[in-house]
Amino acid sequence: MTQRWPYLFIMAALFAGGIATAVFRHDTYRIPYLPGTAQSVWQIEAKVEFEASGDPVQVALTLPPVQAGFTFLEGTAASPGYGSHREQGRAQQLIRWSKRDARGIQTLFYKFEAVEAPDFAPPPADETAPTAESLVWDEPYDTAVASLLASAVPRSADGYTLARELLVLMNTTPVDQNVALLLSEWDPPRLLPRLLRQAGVAARTVTALDLQDRRRRQELRELVQVWDGSGWRLLDPQTDGAERPDNLLLWQTSEPSVLEVIGGTNSRVLFSMINQTRSALSLVSAQSANPLLSLYSLPIEEQSLFKLIMLLPVGALVVVLMRILVGIRTSGTFMPVLIALAFLQTQLVTGLISFLLVVATGLVLRSYLSALNLLLVARIATLVIVVIGIISVVSIVSYRLGLIGGLTITFFPMIILAWTIERMSILWEEEGPKEVLIQGGGSLFVATIAFLLMQQPVVQHLAFNFPELHLCLLALILLVGRYTGYRLTELVRFSGMRGAD
Repeated sequence: MTQRWPYLFIMAALFAGGIATAVFRHDTYRIPYLPGTAQSVWQIEAKVEFEASGDPVQVALTLPPVQAGFTFLEGTAASPGYGSHREQGRAQQLIRWSKRDARGIQTLFYKFEAVEAPDFAPPPADETAPTAESLVWDEPYDTAVASLLASAVPRSADGYTLARELLVLMNTTPVDQNVALLLSEWDPPRLLPRLLRQAGVAARTVTALDLQDRRRRQELRELVQVWDGSGWRLLDPQTDGAERPDNLLLWQTSEPSVLEVIGGTNSRVLFSMINQTRSALSLVSAQSANPLLSLYSLPIEEQSLFKLIMLLPVGALVVVLMRILVGIRTSGTFMPVLIALAFLQTQLVTGLISFLLVVATGLVLRSYLSALNLLLVARIATLVIVVIGIISVVSIVSYRLGLIGGLTITFFPMIILAWTIERMSILWEEEGPKEVLIQGGGSLFVATIAFLLMQQPVVQHLAFNFPELHLCLLALILLVGRYTGYRLTELVRFSGMRGAD
Protein backbone atom coordinates (compact mmCIF):
# COMPACT_ATOMS: atom_id res chain seq x y z
CA MET A 1 0.00 0.00 0.00
CA THR A 2 1.22 3.46 -0.85
CA GLN A 3 2.55 5.27 2.19
CA ARG A 4 0.39 8.12 3.35
CA TRP A 5 2.85 10.99 3.73
CA PRO A 6 4.64 10.66 0.36
CA TYR A 7 1.22 10.44 -1.26
CA LEU A 8 0.01 13.61 0.50
CA PHE A 9 3.27 15.35 -0.39
CA ILE A 10 2.71 14.60 -4.08
CA MET A 11 -0.85 15.94 -3.85
CA ALA A 12 0.34 19.13 -2.16
CA ALA A 13 3.18 19.57 -4.66
CA LEU A 14 0.84 19.23 -7.63
CA PHE A 15 -1.66 21.68 -6.16
CA ALA A 16 0.98 24.22 -5.12
CA GLY A 17 2.80 23.90 -8.44
CA GLY A 18 -0.37 24.62 -10.41
CA ILE A 19 -1.30 27.66 -8.31
CA ALA A 20 2.26 29.05 -8.26
CA THR A 21 2.66 28.72 -12.03
CA ALA A 22 -0.68 30.42 -12.65
CA VAL A 23 0.30 33.32 -10.39
CA PHE A 24 3.68 33.58 -12.14
CA ARG A 25 2.07 33.73 -15.59
CA HIS A 26 -0.41 36.35 -14.41
CA ASP A 27 2.29 38.57 -12.91
CA THR A 28 4.78 38.11 -15.75
CA TYR A 29 2.59 38.05 -18.86
CA ARG A 30 -0.41 40.04 -17.55
CA ILE A 31 -2.86 37.20 -18.28
CA PRO A 32 -6.10 38.13 -16.47
CA TYR A 33 -7.63 35.74 -13.97
CA LEU A 34 -11.20 36.51 -15.07
CA PRO A 35 -12.74 36.69 -18.55
CA GLY A 36 -13.97 40.04 -19.75
CA THR A 37 -11.23 42.00 -17.99
CA ALA A 38 -10.61 45.20 -19.94
CA GLN A 39 -7.62 47.52 -20.10
CA SER A 40 -7.17 51.07 -21.27
CA VAL A 41 -5.07 51.30 -24.43
CA TRP A 42 -3.61 54.41 -26.01
CA GLN A 43 -3.15 54.34 -29.76
CA ILE A 44 -0.38 56.83 -30.45
CA GLU A 45 0.75 58.05 -33.86
CA ALA A 46 3.94 60.04 -34.34
CA LYS A 47 3.98 62.18 -37.48
CA VAL A 48 7.40 63.32 -38.68
CA GLU A 49 7.52 66.24 -41.10
CA PHE A 50 10.56 67.81 -42.78
CA GLU A 51 11.69 69.33 -46.07
CA ALA A 52 14.11 67.21 -48.07
CA SER A 53 16.80 68.88 -50.15
CA GLY A 54 17.22 66.17 -52.79
CA ASP A 55 20.08 64.35 -51.08
CA PRO A 56 19.97 60.93 -49.38
CA VAL A 57 17.80 61.11 -46.25
CA GLN A 58 18.20 59.43 -42.88
CA VAL A 59 15.66 59.98 -40.09
CA ALA A 60 15.88 58.65 -36.52
CA LEU A 61 12.96 58.90 -34.08
CA THR A 62 13.54 57.90 -30.46
CA LEU A 63 10.88 55.55 -29.01
CA PRO A 64 9.58 55.56 -25.43
CA PRO A 65 11.69 53.60 -22.92
CA VAL A 66 10.38 50.80 -20.74
CA GLN A 67 8.68 52.50 -17.79
CA ALA A 68 6.35 51.90 -14.89
CA GLY A 69 2.63 52.05 -15.62
CA PHE A 70 2.78 51.09 -19.31
CA THR A 71 3.50 48.15 -21.55
CA PHE A 72 3.99 48.57 -25.29
CA LEU A 73 2.80 46.58 -28.29
CA GLU A 74 4.84 46.30 -31.46
CA GLY A 75 4.51 49.39 -33.64
CA THR A 76 4.32 49.87 -37.40
CA ALA A 77 5.99 52.45 -39.63
CA ALA A 78 4.01 53.90 -42.53
CA SER A 79 6.43 55.58 -44.93
CA PRO A 80 5.89 55.05 -48.68
CA GLY A 81 9.19 54.82 -50.50
CA TYR A 82 11.27 54.69 -47.32
CA GLY A 83 13.07 51.79 -45.75
CA SER A 84 12.50 51.47 -42.01
CA HIS A 85 13.79 49.35 -39.14
CA ARG A 86 13.99 49.42 -35.36
CA GLU A 87 17.30 49.34 -33.55
CA GLN A 88 18.60 49.63 -30.02
CA GLY A 89 20.36 52.90 -29.28
CA ARG A 90 22.66 53.54 -26.38
CA ALA A 91 19.77 53.69 -23.92
CA GLN A 92 16.51 53.59 -25.88
CA GLN A 93 15.10 51.99 -28.99
CA LEU A 94 14.57 54.09 -32.07
CA ILE A 95 13.02 53.76 -35.49
CA ARG A 96 15.15 54.69 -38.52
CA TRP A 97 13.97 55.65 -42.00
CA SER A 98 16.18 55.98 -45.05
CA LYS A 99 15.78 56.93 -48.71
CA ARG A 100 18.27 57.40 -51.52
CA ASP A 101 16.69 60.51 -52.99
CA ALA A 102 13.94 62.74 -51.54
CA ARG A 103 12.86 66.26 -52.37
CA GLY A 104 10.18 68.55 -50.99
CA ILE A 105 7.90 68.12 -47.98
CA GLN A 106 8.19 64.61 -46.51
CA THR A 107 5.80 62.96 -44.04
CA LEU A 108 6.56 59.78 -42.09
CA PHE A 109 4.33 57.96 -39.59
CA TYR A 110 4.99 55.60 -36.73
CA LYS A 111 2.05 54.06 -34.84
CA PHE A 112 2.06 51.92 -31.69
CA GLU A 113 -0.10 51.07 -28.69
CA ALA A 114 0.65 51.82 -25.04
CA VAL A 115 -1.31 49.66 -22.60
CA GLU A 116 -2.02 51.15 -19.20
CA ALA A 117 -0.70 48.79 -16.50
CA PRO A 118 -0.75 50.62 -13.15
CA ASP A 119 0.84 47.72 -11.29
CA PHE A 120 3.59 47.13 -13.86
CA ALA A 121 7.11 47.97 -12.76
CA PRO A 122 10.07 47.20 -15.03
CA PRO A 123 12.92 45.18 -13.57
CA PRO A 124 15.56 47.39 -11.98
CA ALA A 125 18.18 48.41 -14.50
CA ASP A 126 21.87 47.93 -13.86
CA GLU A 127 22.28 51.67 -13.66
CA THR A 128 25.17 53.15 -11.74
CA ALA A 129 24.74 56.42 -9.89
CA PRO A 130 25.33 59.23 -12.39
CA THR A 131 27.94 61.85 -11.69
CA ALA A 132 27.29 65.58 -11.78
CA GLU A 133 29.91 67.62 -13.56
CA SER A 134 30.44 71.26 -12.65
CA LEU A 135 29.74 73.75 -15.40
CA VAL A 136 31.57 76.87 -16.47
CA TRP A 137 29.42 80.00 -16.31
CA ASP A 138 30.28 83.32 -17.85
CA GLU A 139 29.65 86.50 -15.98
CA PRO A 140 27.20 87.84 -14.93
CA TYR A 141 25.56 84.35 -14.91
CA ASP A 142 28.18 82.89 -12.59
CA THR A 143 27.37 85.44 -9.89
CA ALA A 144 23.61 84.87 -10.31
CA VAL A 145 24.03 81.09 -9.99
CA ALA A 146 26.15 81.42 -6.87
CA SER A 147 23.53 83.71 -5.31
CA LEU A 148 20.65 81.33 -6.08
CA LEU A 149 22.46 78.27 -4.73
CA ALA A 150 23.54 80.15 -1.61
CA SER A 151 19.87 80.90 -0.94
CA ALA A 152 18.46 77.43 -1.76
CA VAL A 153 21.07 74.96 -0.48
CA PRO A 154 20.68 75.77 3.25
CA ARG A 155 16.92 75.10 2.99
CA SER A 156 17.38 71.65 1.39
CA ALA A 157 18.32 68.23 2.67
CA ASP A 158 19.23 66.39 -0.53
CA GLY A 159 19.23 66.77 -4.28
CA TYR A 160 15.48 66.36 -4.65
CA THR A 161 14.55 68.94 -2.00
CA LEU A 162 17.16 71.29 -3.47
CA ALA A 163 15.40 71.01 -6.83
CA ARG A 164 12.08 71.86 -5.17
CA GLU A 165 13.60 74.92 -3.49
CA LEU A 166 15.08 76.15 -6.75
CA LEU A 167 11.72 75.74 -8.47
CA VAL A 168 10.05 77.78 -5.74
CA LEU A 169 12.55 80.58 -6.39
CA MET A 170 12.06 80.30 -10.15
CA ASN A 171 8.25 80.51 -9.86
CA THR A 172 8.04 83.23 -7.21
CA THR A 173 6.32 86.48 -8.18
CA PRO A 174 7.80 89.06 -8.50
CA VAL A 175 10.71 87.30 -10.19
CA ASP A 176 14.09 87.63 -8.51
CA GLN A 177 16.57 89.57 -10.63
CA ASN A 178 19.05 86.68 -10.61
CA VAL A 179 16.33 84.28 -11.76
CA ALA A 180 15.21 86.73 -14.45
CA LEU A 181 18.77 87.00 -15.74
CA LEU A 182 19.21 83.24 -16.01
CA LEU A 183 15.77 82.67 -17.54
CA SER A 184 16.62 85.16 -20.25
CA GLU A 185 19.29 82.71 -21.42
CA TRP A 186 17.80 79.28 -20.57
CA ASP A 187 14.21 78.11 -20.26
CA PRO A 188 13.23 76.37 -16.95
CA PRO A 189 13.63 72.74 -18.15
CA ARG A 190 17.18 73.52 -19.27
CA LEU A 191 18.12 75.85 -16.43
CA LEU A 192 17.14 73.64 -13.50
CA PRO A 193 19.43 70.67 -14.44
CA ARG A 194 22.33 73.09 -14.94
CA LEU A 195 21.81 74.62 -11.49
CA LEU A 196 21.57 71.18 -9.89
CA ARG A 197 24.70 69.90 -11.60
CA GLN A 198 26.52 73.00 -10.41
CA ALA A 199 25.53 71.99 -6.86
CA GLY A 200 26.80 68.44 -7.39
CA VAL A 201 23.36 66.84 -8.00
CA ALA A 202 22.79 64.64 -11.06
CA ALA A 203 19.85 65.90 -13.13
CA ARG A 204 18.73 65.81 -16.74
CA THR A 205 16.12 67.23 -19.09
CA VAL A 206 13.64 64.69 -20.45
CA THR A 207 10.67 64.88 -22.80
CA ALA A 208 7.21 63.49 -22.17
CA LEU A 209 3.88 63.19 -23.95
CA ASP A 210 0.63 64.20 -22.25
CA LEU A 211 -1.91 61.51 -23.09
CA GLN A 212 -5.23 63.20 -23.82
CA ASP A 213 -8.02 61.41 -25.64
CA ARG A 214 -8.73 62.51 -29.22
CA ARG A 215 -5.88 65.00 -29.34
CA ARG A 216 -4.15 65.84 -32.62
CA ARG A 217 -0.89 67.56 -33.55
CA GLN A 218 0.36 67.58 -29.98
CA GLU A 219 4.00 68.21 -29.14
CA LEU A 220 6.25 66.78 -26.46
CA ARG A 221 7.01 68.88 -23.41
CA GLU A 222 10.19 69.06 -21.40
CA LEU A 223 10.47 67.95 -17.77
CA VAL A 224 13.35 67.38 -15.37
CA GLN A 225 14.54 64.22 -13.67
CA VAL A 226 16.62 64.38 -10.49
CA TRP A 227 18.70 61.51 -9.09
CA ASP A 228 17.71 60.91 -5.45
CA GLY A 229 20.34 58.28 -4.69
CA SER A 230 18.34 55.24 -5.79
CA GLY A 231 16.51 56.33 -8.94
CA TRP A 232 15.27 59.20 -11.08
CA ARG A 233 12.42 61.38 -9.80
CA LEU A 234 10.36 63.51 -12.15
CA LEU A 235 9.65 67.21 -11.69
CA ASP A 236 7.70 69.73 -13.73
CA PRO A 237 9.73 72.96 -13.85
CA GLN A 238 6.74 74.97 -15.05
CA THR A 239 4.98 74.48 -11.70
CA ASP A 240 6.11 74.28 -8.11
CA GLY A 241 7.68 70.89 -8.76
CA ALA A 242 4.67 68.54 -8.78
CA GLU A 243 5.73 65.01 -9.61
CA ARG A 244 4.58 62.81 -12.46
CA PRO A 245 0.85 63.28 -13.17
CA ASP A 246 -1.46 60.61 -14.53
CA ASN A 247 -1.43 59.82 -18.26
CA LEU A 248 2.09 61.08 -18.77
CA LEU A 249 4.26 58.98 -21.07
CA LEU A 250 8.02 59.51 -20.84
CA TRP A 251 9.42 59.64 -24.35
CA GLN A 252 13.10 60.54 -24.28
CA THR A 253 15.37 60.26 -21.26
CA SER A 254 18.83 60.19 -22.82
CA GLU A 255 20.85 61.29 -25.80
CA PRO A 256 20.43 61.50 -28.74
CA SER A 257 17.54 63.93 -29.21
CA VAL A 258 13.99 62.87 -29.97
CA LEU A 259 14.30 63.47 -33.71
CA GLU A 260 17.37 63.58 -35.94
CA VAL A 261 17.14 64.25 -39.67
CA ILE A 262 20.06 64.07 -42.09
CA GLY A 263 19.35 65.42 -45.56
CA GLY A 264 16.42 67.62 -44.55
CA THR A 265 15.49 70.83 -42.77
CA ASN A 266 12.59 72.28 -40.77
CA SER A 267 11.90 68.94 -39.11
CA ARG A 268 9.35 68.39 -36.38
CA VAL A 269 7.35 65.57 -34.84
CA LEU A 270 3.68 65.83 -33.86
CA PHE A 271 1.52 63.31 -32.05
CA SER A 272 -2.08 62.18 -32.30
CA MET A 273 -3.70 59.77 -29.87
CA ILE A 274 -6.93 58.09 -28.97
CA ASN A 275 -7.90 56.06 -25.92
CA GLN A 276 -9.76 52.75 -26.25
CA THR A 277 -10.84 49.95 -23.96
CA ARG A 278 -9.81 46.50 -25.13
CA SER A 279 -9.93 42.99 -23.78
CA ALA A 280 -6.93 42.25 -21.58
CA LEU A 281 -6.80 38.74 -23.03
CA SER A 282 -6.58 40.00 -26.61
CA LEU A 283 -3.70 42.23 -25.57
CA VAL A 284 -1.84 39.25 -24.17
CA SER A 285 -2.27 37.30 -27.40
CA ALA A 286 -1.07 40.34 -29.36
CA GLN A 287 2.26 40.50 -27.56
CA SER A 288 5.25 39.86 -29.79
CA ALA A 289 6.56 37.22 -27.35
CA ASN A 290 4.06 34.51 -26.50
CA PRO A 291 3.82 33.60 -22.81
CA LEU A 292 5.53 30.47 -21.60
CA LEU A 293 3.54 27.34 -22.55
CA SER A 294 0.86 29.56 -24.08
CA LEU A 295 -1.70 27.90 -26.34
CA TYR A 296 -1.87 31.19 -28.25
CA SER A 297 1.36 30.18 -29.97
CA LEU A 298 -0.59 27.46 -31.83
CA PRO A 299 -2.39 28.06 -35.14
CA ILE A 300 -5.94 29.37 -34.83
CA GLU A 301 -7.49 26.06 -35.90
CA GLU A 302 -5.62 24.15 -33.18
CA GLN A 303 -6.52 26.80 -30.61
CA SER A 304 -10.21 26.20 -31.25
CA LEU A 305 -9.68 22.47 -30.79
CA PHE A 306 -7.76 22.93 -27.55
CA LYS A 307 -10.46 25.15 -26.09
CA LEU A 308 -12.57 21.98 -25.95
CA ILE A 309 -9.78 19.57 -25.08
CA MET A 310 -8.71 21.63 -22.07
CA LEU A 311 -12.21 21.23 -20.61
CA LEU A 312 -11.90 17.43 -20.48
CA PRO A 313 -10.11 17.42 -17.08
CA VAL A 314 -12.96 19.49 -15.63
CA GLY A 315 -15.50 16.96 -16.83
CA ALA A 316 -13.30 14.11 -15.59
CA LEU A 317 -13.28 15.64 -12.10
CA VAL A 318 -17.08 15.85 -12.15
CA VAL A 319 -17.35 12.18 -13.12
CA VAL A 320 -14.92 11.16 -10.37
CA LEU A 321 -16.84 13.11 -7.73
CA MET A 322 -20.22 11.82 -8.88
CA ARG A 323 -19.18 8.18 -9.10
CA ILE A 324 -16.92 7.90 -6.04
CA LEU A 325 -18.47 10.34 -3.57
CA VAL A 326 -22.10 10.47 -4.69
CA GLY A 327 -22.35 6.94 -6.07
CA ILE A 328 -24.18 7.63 -9.34
CA ARG A 329 -23.85 4.79 -11.83
CA THR A 330 -23.13 5.69 -15.44
CA SER A 331 -22.89 3.81 -18.69
CA GLY A 332 -19.14 3.83 -19.16
CA THR A 333 -16.60 5.65 -17.07
CA PHE A 334 -16.03 8.83 -19.04
CA MET A 335 -18.76 8.72 -21.63
CA PRO A 336 -20.60 11.52 -19.73
CA VAL A 337 -17.59 13.79 -20.34
CA LEU A 338 -17.82 13.30 -24.09
CA ILE A 339 -21.57 13.85 -23.99
CA ALA A 340 -21.00 17.07 -22.05
CA LEU A 341 -18.53 18.22 -24.72
CA ALA A 342 -21.19 17.57 -27.34
CA PHE A 343 -23.68 19.57 -25.26
CA LEU A 344 -21.31 22.53 -25.43
CA GLN A 345 -21.86 22.54 -29.20
CA THR A 346 -25.55 21.61 -29.32
CA GLN A 347 -26.80 23.32 -26.12
CA LEU A 348 -28.40 21.30 -23.37
CA VAL A 349 -32.02 20.80 -24.41
CA THR A 350 -31.21 20.16 -28.07
CA GLY A 351 -28.42 17.80 -27.09
CA LEU A 352 -30.59 15.77 -24.69
CA ILE A 353 -33.35 15.35 -27.27
CA SER A 354 -30.87 14.40 -30.01
CA PHE A 355 -29.04 11.92 -27.77
CA LEU A 356 -32.24 10.19 -26.63
CA LEU A 357 -33.58 10.04 -30.18
CA VAL A 358 -30.44 8.47 -31.62
CA VAL A 359 -29.94 6.00 -28.76
CA ALA A 360 -33.61 4.92 -28.71
CA THR A 361 -33.61 4.36 -32.47
CA GLY A 362 -30.32 2.54 -32.25
CA LEU A 363 -31.60 0.19 -29.51
CA VAL A 364 -34.54 -0.80 -31.69
CA LEU A 365 -32.23 -1.62 -34.61
CA ARG A 366 -29.76 -3.34 -32.28
CA SER A 367 -32.47 -5.75 -31.15
CA TYR A 368 -32.76 -6.91 -34.75
CA LEU A 369 -28.99 -7.26 -35.12
CA SER A 370 -28.85 -9.54 -32.08
CA ALA A 371 -31.03 -12.03 -33.97
CA LEU A 372 -28.37 -12.23 -36.69
CA ASN A 373 -25.75 -13.59 -34.26
CA LEU A 374 -23.08 -11.16 -35.48
CA LEU A 375 -19.70 -10.94 -33.81
CA LEU A 376 -18.96 -7.90 -31.58
CA VAL A 377 -16.73 -6.15 -34.12
CA ALA A 378 -19.29 -6.53 -36.88
CA ARG A 379 -22.09 -5.30 -34.60
CA ILE A 380 -20.14 -2.19 -33.63
CA ALA A 381 -19.22 -1.44 -37.26
CA THR A 382 -22.86 -1.91 -38.28
CA LEU A 383 -24.03 0.40 -35.49
CA VAL A 384 -21.56 3.10 -36.58
CA ILE A 385 -23.08 3.06 -40.06
CA VAL A 386 -26.58 3.03 -38.60
CA VAL A 387 -25.80 5.96 -36.32
CA ILE A 388 -24.42 7.94 -39.26
CA GLY A 389 -27.63 7.23 -41.15
CA ILE A 390 -29.79 8.28 -38.19
CA ILE A 391 -27.84 11.51 -37.74
CA SER A 392 -28.10 12.29 -41.45
CA VAL A 393 -31.86 11.73 -41.50
CA VAL A 394 -32.40 13.81 -38.34
CA SER A 395 -30.30 16.66 -39.75
CA ILE A 396 -32.15 16.70 -43.10
CA VAL A 397 -35.60 16.52 -41.50
CA SER A 398 -34.68 19.24 -38.98
CA TYR A 399 -33.48 21.53 -41.77
CA ARG A 400 -36.61 20.93 -43.82
CA LEU A 401 -38.77 21.77 -40.81
CA GLY A 402 -36.76 24.90 -40.06
CA LEU A 403 -35.34 23.46 -36.84
CA ILE A 404 -31.75 24.67 -37.18
CA GLY A 405 -30.88 23.29 -33.75
CA GLY A 406 -31.31 19.77 -35.08
CA LEU A 407 -28.28 20.24 -37.32
CA THR A 408 -25.99 20.34 -34.28
CA ILE A 409 -26.56 16.62 -33.71
CA THR A 410 -23.47 16.03 -35.86
CA PHE A 411 -21.30 17.20 -32.95
CA PHE A 412 -21.97 13.98 -31.06
CA PRO A 413 -19.05 11.52 -31.37
CA MET A 414 -20.46 8.75 -33.56
CA ILE A 415 -18.21 5.99 -32.24
CA ILE A 416 -19.27 6.77 -28.68
CA LEU A 417 -22.94 6.74 -29.69
CA ALA A 418 -22.49 3.39 -31.39
CA TRP A 419 -20.67 1.93 -28.39
CA THR A 420 -23.32 3.36 -26.03
CA ILE A 421 -26.07 1.65 -27.99
CA GLU A 422 -24.16 -1.64 -27.94
CA ARG A 423 -23.42 -1.39 -24.21
CA MET A 424 -27.01 -0.54 -23.30
CA SER A 425 -28.31 -3.33 -25.48
CA ILE A 426 -26.10 -5.88 -23.70
CA LEU A 427 -27.11 -4.39 -20.34
CA TRP A 428 -30.78 -4.74 -21.33
CA GLU A 429 -30.29 -8.41 -22.12
CA GLU A 430 -28.27 -9.16 -18.94
CA GLU A 431 -29.71 -6.82 -16.29
CA GLY A 432 -33.06 -5.72 -17.71
CA PRO A 433 -34.54 -2.36 -18.74
CA LYS A 434 -34.40 -0.97 -15.19
CA GLU A 435 -30.60 -1.05 -15.12
CA VAL A 436 -30.52 0.58 -18.56
CA LEU A 437 -32.64 3.43 -17.27
CA ILE A 438 -30.49 3.79 -14.13
CA GLN A 439 -27.16 3.89 -15.95
CA GLY A 440 -28.47 5.85 -18.93
CA GLY A 441 -30.19 8.37 -16.69
CA GLY A 442 -27.07 8.59 -14.50
CA SER A 443 -24.91 9.22 -17.55
CA LEU A 444 -27.16 12.05 -18.74
CA PHE A 445 -27.38 13.51 -15.23
CA VAL A 446 -23.58 13.53 -14.79
CA ALA A 447 -23.14 14.88 -18.32
CA THR A 448 -25.58 17.68 -17.53
CA ILE A 449 -23.70 18.61 -14.34
CA ALA A 450 -20.41 18.55 -16.23
CA PHE A 451 -21.91 20.66 -19.02
CA LEU A 452 -23.26 23.27 -16.58
CA LEU A 453 -19.77 23.59 -15.08
CA MET A 454 -17.83 23.47 -18.35
CA GLN A 455 -19.97 26.13 -20.01
CA GLN A 456 -19.13 28.73 -17.37
CA PRO A 457 -16.99 31.51 -18.93
CA VAL A 458 -14.68 31.55 -15.91
CA VAL A 459 -14.02 27.81 -16.20
CA GLN A 460 -13.37 28.01 -19.94
CA HIS A 461 -11.08 31.01 -19.44
CA LEU A 462 -9.00 29.40 -16.69
CA ALA A 463 -8.79 26.02 -18.45
CA PHE A 464 -7.40 27.52 -21.66
CA ASN A 465 -5.29 30.40 -20.36
CA PHE A 466 -3.93 28.69 -17.24
CA PRO A 467 -3.41 25.05 -18.29
CA GLU A 468 -1.15 24.53 -15.27
CA LEU A 469 -4.28 24.59 -13.09
CA HIS A 470 -4.97 21.09 -14.41
CA LEU A 471 -2.30 20.00 -11.94
CA CYS A 472 -4.71 21.07 -9.20
CA LEU A 473 -7.47 19.00 -10.81
CA LEU A 474 -5.09 16.05 -11.02
CA ALA A 475 -4.30 16.42 -7.31
CA LEU A 476 -8.02 16.44 -6.45
CA ILE A 477 -8.72 13.39 -8.62
CA LEU A 478 -5.84 11.45 -7.01
CA LEU A 479 -7.02 12.52 -3.58
CA VAL A 480 -10.62 11.45 -4.18
CA GLY A 481 -9.36 8.25 -5.80
CA ARG A 482 -8.22 7.01 -2.37
CA TYR A 483 -11.67 7.43 -0.82
CA THR A 484 -13.21 4.11 0.28
CA GLY A 485 -15.97 5.31 2.61
CA TYR A 486 -19.72 5.40 2.12
CA ARG A 487 -21.16 7.16 -0.87
CA LEU A 488 -24.00 9.64 -0.50
CA THR A 489 -26.45 7.30 -2.22
CA GLU A 490 -25.45 4.54 0.21
CA LEU A 491 -26.11 6.81 3.18
CA VAL A 492 -29.60 7.44 1.86
CA ARG A 493 -30.07 3.75 1.10
CA PHE A 494 -29.10 2.62 4.61
CA SER A 495 -30.76 5.48 6.50
CA GLY A 496 -33.65 3.17 7.46
CA MET A 497 -31.26 0.79 9.27
CA ARG A 498 -30.08 3.64 11.51
CA GLY A 499 -33.68 4.30 12.55
CA ALA A 500 -34.19 0.61 13.30
CA ASP A 501 -31.32 0.72 15.86
